[in-house]
Formats: sequence, structure tokens, C-alpha cells
Amino acid sequence: MPESKRRAAGAAVAAPAPVPEPEPIDERLAASILPERPVRGHKGTFGKLLVIAGSVDYAGAALLVCAAACRAGAGLVTLAVPVSLQPLFAAKVVEATTMPLAEDDVEEVDPELALARILDHDHDALVLGPGLRPALATAELVRGILANAEEPPCPAAVDAEALRSLAAEDGWWEGVVRPSVLTPHSGEFARLRAASGIVAGADGDLVNDDAARAAAARAAARAWGQVVVLKGARTVVAAPDGRVSVAPFENPGLATGGTGDVLAGTIGSLLAQGCPLYDAARLGVYLHGAAGEAVRVRIGDAGLLASDLPIEIARARHRLVATRAEGRIGFGAPSSGE
Repeated sequence: MPESKRRAAGAAVAAPAPVPEPEPIDERLAASILPERPVRGHKGTFGKLLVIAGSVDYAGAALLVCAAACRAGAGLVTLAVPVSLQPLFAAKVVEATTMPLAEDDVEEVDPELALARILDHDHDALVLGPGLRPALATAELVRGILANAEEPPCPAAVDAEALRSLAAEDGWWEGVVRPSVLTPHSGEFARLRAASGIVAGADGDLVNDDAARAAAARAAARAWGQVVVLKGARTVVAAPDGRVSVAPFENPGLATGGTGDVLAGTIGSLLAQGCPLYDAARLGVYLHGAAGEAVRVRIGDAGLLASDLPIEIARARHRLVATRAEGRIGFGAPSSGE
């Protein structure tokens, strides 16, 4: 046998690198990545968030996003809606402002003109999708926003109808250049993966099997090049570089309409405040889960309303500040998301 073949035959096969265990999103981690609030800061200091959400049938989704974003600390929140709906929403939002988007029919945006208006607007981050009207024009606008990125690119939290619009197109992730946090529930996740050629059920139960959920979210984040938040009990957050974190919360009280909109607004707010994508996703998931637990302590595991959560998100953030101030973690602890 030639020497080269003998060496090859005797060479040990390299073992695959071990897959790291998911990191728990606990109080210590959340406090360490909490953004600072300079005492001399102003509303511009704490980020400008543009929310593209809502329709006549799902007005509440947009209102919940805006409320959560404000409670999570964003300095300025603007809600962009079709021009015919602006009076309706302007009468409902108090702290947020509104921005009209051009229409080509009543309540339906003109994708080209709306995209130009959005890209021209001054903002630090976006929330895209909650409560948008299902339509071809909506899908075109969603794809246009995610296919364009400013310099420097503003990140986006992408949820609900925006995810469904993406999943309608095979190979959708190839057109997404804007850095994004995708926040699907298990059904939306299945549709996004189906458009990626992944057979549903091929890798286990993605509702009840925590190991399967973590593995699937990690693979999806790597394949799509975006941060993925797989919602549900023990929500999973995965980064494109293979890092995975898991929240401890299992709260059936959160299984009600609108709670996902609150999460999207919370993550968007943290993005606007300058948090890196993976940190914004992990901290948003923690604040959302802690808020749900606070409501559960008072009323039990049923009867929670999504509108109960925003004020509790502010209180959960306050508790994290106290955790850090009490010295349970060091001030200025480096973020693992950097």
C-alpha cells in the first residue's frame, strides 16, 4: 500500500465539534445586557422606532406594539399606517406619533410610494408586521423594506403578517438584507421552513420538545442569517453564529391574542436603543416573560390581557436595574452579544 494511502487509512476521523448547550436567559444575564440610561439623556438619546403595523380589523396590534415600545424605553415611537386610517389611529395613540403611507386603494398601501416614505423617515429601528392587512401590496412592501437597508442599516423586528408574506416565496431569506429579529410562533416557523425546503416534523416536536426547538432554531438562524425567536413555552433565541439561549418561562396566561405584538414592540424598542440584535431579542424575551409572570401571580394562569403587559415590562426593567445596582452583577459587565 502506498505510504499516502496508509496514512489516510490510519488517520483518526475528526470528531464533530460538540454543540454547546443553550444559555439560560435568567435575571443575571438580562441585567448584564440592559442598556444604560444616561441621566442627562433626552428622547433622541433613547432611540427612534418606526412601527409599520395595524389595519382596521387589527388596530389593536399596532396600539399594543406602540405601548410596549414606549414602556420598554424607546424615546420616540412613530406609527406608519395607510393615509385613510391615520385619523383612526391618531385618535388612539397618545405617546406615539403617526405617519401616513400613500395608498393605491382605500386602506391598501401603494408599495412603491410607501417604501420611499419609510426609507426617507429618520428612525433607528423598525417593527414590521403586526396586524398588517393581508394583501399582495402588503407583501410587496414587506419585501421592499427588508431588501433595502440604510447606511448604517437600521435593524427590524419582523412579526406576524410580515413573516407570512416572506413565507409565501421560496428562498425568501436570500432577499432579506436588513439585519432582523424574526419572531415566529410554531406555525409561522413551520411556514418559513417549508419555504426553505425543510419537511415539517423531520426534526421532532417543535412545540413540546425543548431540545428539538433549540436545534431547529439554531439551524434556521444559521441558514437565514438572522436572529430567530421561536416563541412558545421556554422561548428560544438563536443567532446566526450558532449561539442559542432559552427563556425559563412557561405561562399559559400568555396564550392569548396580542401578547406577541407586545413582544415585537419590546424587541423593537431595545433595537432602537442600540442593543445588538441577539441581545435585544434575549432581553425582550426576558422582560416579556417576567411581565407575564407578574400578572400571573396576581390573577392566575388565565384571564391575562395583552394590554396588562406593557406597564409590567417597565416594572421588570426597573427590577433589573435594582439587581445591577445591588451588586449582584458588576456594572458595565460586557455583553455576550457584542
